[in-house]
Amino acid sequence: MAEDTTVSKLDFKYWLDKATEWGQATTLESQKDVCHHLPQLQEFLQQIYETLKHMNSVVAIQQFPLIGQLLGRLCWNPFVIGYDESQKILMWCLCCLYSSQPQNPVELKANSWIQSLLCHLLSSSKWESNEAETNTFISALGYTSADYYSHVVKNMVSSLVTELKGNQFNGLNVQGRVSDSRLSEISLLCVPLITLPDLTPLLEALLLCHGSASQEVLSSEFLEAVNEAFLKKKISLTEAAVFSLWLRHLPSLEKATFDLLDQLVSTHMTSLEEVACVIKDSLLPQAAIHPAIFIIIDEIFKNILLETDGAPEVMTILQVFTQLFVQAHQNENKQHKFPLKAYFSHCHQPLVVALLGRPSATHCSQHLKYISEMLKTLVEGESIRSFADLFEIWFLVAHFGEWLDVAAEQLLKAPADPDALLWLLAFYYSPQNENQQRTQTMVEAREIYSQLMMLFSCTALSVRDLQDVVHKAEIKQSGAQHLTTHLLINFLLFSSGGHMIAQEYISHVTGTREASQEVRGLLLRTAHRVRPSAEGNPRAAALANDLLQKLASRA
Repeated sequence: MAEDTTVSKLDFKYWLDKATEWGQATTLESQKDVCHHLPQLQEFLQQIYETLKHMNSVVAIQQFPLIGQLLGRLCWNPFVIGYDESQKILMWCLCCLYSSQPQNPVELKANSWIQSLLCHLLSSSKWESNEAETNTFISALGYTSADYYSHVVKNMVSSLVTELKGNQFNGLNVQGRVSDSRLSEISLLCVPLITLPDLTPLLEALLLCHGSASQEVLSSEFLEAVNEAFLKKKISLTEAAVFSLWLRHLPSLEKATFDLLDQLVSTHMTSLEEVACVIKDSLLPQAAIHPAIFIIIDEIFKNILLETDGAPEVMTILQVFTQLFVQAHQNENKQHKFPLKAYFSHCHQPLVVALLGRPSATHCSQHLKYISEMLKTLVEGESIRSFADLFEIWFLVAHFGEWLDVAAEQLLKAPADPDALLWLLAFYYSPQNENQQRTQTMVEAREIYSQLMMLFSCTALSVRDLQDVVHKAEIKQSGAQHLTTHLLINFLLFSSGGHMIAQEYISHVTGTREASQEVRGLLLRTAHRVRPSAEGNPRAAALANDLLQKLASRA
């Protein structure tokens, strides 16, 4: 028969009256009365907890408006907190009242009050039955009460961390001295106190601690609260602790990834260095060295690109993320680590190796031709049986989109085989096209390219000249339109005449948000690739940065 955990208003009023009558049990009569009622009180508190744990803090306060008065009074009664499991149950009840995301000043104040009560309970010891004697003892040590409790909390944290080390052994999952139920209990009690600086060592110890069961032993409330505090920069954790959090709690990893994407998409950053700094600070590229984390983040990028039809801002973020991930992997000092190509194990491995390659400037055009020919063989071969197969190849190329920017720049240097580079761009911008459609895209791409090359050496150009080029090409394929934009932006940045009309032309073609985002992404990547500190074109970098500032001022 199930235990009845219903809390009646009559019972609640009875115990609130008792708690008020007892106070801090300073008289002999009140002490005797408290001791007489302790078993029944503990049973009542257990019923309170069983009811509260199924509610959020708002509903709990609505159902029990005076719950704060009751718990607050009991927490300061030394006989109550010294009896059996009452102290622990009081902590559990307080945790249920804690607002993980306070919405107003009242909830913030309530959280602060709960934190102070929990600190008091955690630092209370059972011999403190006489407050006057305790205060005399504290004064003799040279502490104020606040200092004393702070030291006790630090000692408690230190003691628990030492206890938890029995469950850590070189990062492996082994059974230690701490039971799974105790790990769960400790993690739950930490929830309202997560932002206390003194508690950080305990948080990290818990995150690095593994139970004996195959299922997660730490409470989900704890894992979510730690992740939320970390993402809002309310706490600082070691990389190992953060990686362990994301490995053991998928919702936290997903939230961290979506929060990063939201931040980057909603902020108009004017350099790729800013984008890279934000991504690197998130620790996600470093965490992705763990294949399980990489797979989840990669899947999120894939789904977003499908939902947004390859949004330019998401493409840029994916490319920067991949670059930082590759750097983190190269900086990893572990003796046994996965080779980079293993993270793309479902892809054509020779293509993965080629995209990961970094040839010298003199061999760049030849390497691009090699990538293009390999892609063409794959795309037009019999191994592609569905759109999903085609998308996987395109998604792999999208990770290393810098090659497309290099291809567009190489085309302006009149390579021996421009068709190979044009095909690479045509595939990137219209992967879903059938061979016949891609052939038409190539016809339009060749036309626009030849027209631009005839103007490349002209020093005196007008916006009308470029408009005439686009008009003559009669571009109909959407992929060819994006390819044309890519070629035009590079033409403006790298040709002598293009510098003079760049600002006017870009103002002309960025009338919509989609067009503005596309141009902005191209300028960001170009400015980064040819920046003065690299072997590039300082003049083109300066122009790209200037155009980015103009776009930002219009946003």
